[in-house]
Amino acid sequence: MSGRYSEHDHEHYERPRRRTRPRTKERPTYDDAVDGRVVTVDRGRFTLLVDGRTVMAMKARPLGRKGVVVGDRVRVVGDTSGDEGSLARIVEVTERTTVLRRTADDDDPVERVIVANADQLVVVTALADPEPRPRLIDRALVAAYDAGMRPLLCLTKADLADPETLLGTYRSLGVPWVVTRRGGDLTGLREALAGRTSVLLGHSGVGKSTLVNALVPDAHREIGHVNAVTGRGRHTSTSALLLALPEGAGWIVDTPGIRSFGLAHVEPERLIGFFPDLDEMTEDCPRGCTHGEDEPECGLDVAVSEGDADPERVESFRRLLVARSGSDW
Repeated sequence: MSGRYSEHDHEHYERPRRRTRPRTKERPTYDDAVDGRVVTVDRGRFTLLVDGRTVMAMKARPLGRKGVVVGDRVRVVGDTSGDEGSLARIVEVTERTTVLRRTADDDDPVERVIVANADQLVVVTALADPEPRPRLIDRALVAAYDAGMRPLLCLTKADLADPETLLGTYRSLGVPWVVTRRGGDLTGLREALAGRTSVLLGHSGVGKSTLVNALVPDAHREIGHVNAVTGRGRHTSTSALLLALPEGAGWIVDTPGIRSFGLAHVEPERLIGFFPDLDEMTEDCPRGCTHGEDEPECGLDVAVSEGDADPERVESFRRLLVARSGSDW
């Protein structure tokens, strides 16, 4: 009947289709992309160096949740002029050679990448004012070994205390070191930094920003002071910053002062592998041996008793094991 709906009418009815763009698996090639390096990160905006120019950029949508950190080498498209108000896009993060990570604490499963593509970790610690924190130094060394980075101890304020007390703790590990004093000559440190990308790491008040300003005079990093009551420094640097050393001598990354360094991402059983001379002494260890001081029949104890291993080096290695597995600061 005209004007009325029949139950058979649906057989001839087709729902209107929404027009959509055809899907394609082809992705942009970005043949016009240029190389850049991430200098610092601030609330989703990235400061890059591109052909000697400072360029602001954001992350392109296809990168999704892929993290971009200081030190990353990236491919960039868009406005790379560096002019005020210009904004480029990061479309690719190239493969990283090293990754320095930490977690908030030893039970935190979330890794935080601090810096990428650095080859040296400079652990900056004051000999006094504030007092050294060996446990934090130990943890930083573990992180350096895990990242495949060369560790370097930089002991500051040698005019206030004798460095030998602290150096005696680490000399058996074979960790290279430099000693500085306030207002003193930095030739030794400059030589250790030359030709490398070095991350400066240390808790607040150890003189890290003072070193950065001396090494890179136009860095203008804010210098903090140590609280006379707590003996702790005030955080001055709020984000990691990549800086070029004068005359192309290398790069340094200044990082915010840290108060903890979680190592949940480092497997304790891997630590022995960073010490090949000790590792070969554990070939006959019982299955599941952690090489700690309480392990029965550990090959390290056998090597020490037979005079084949340096007792101080074994003790230092085991201290790193404790630093990895414990959260006592």
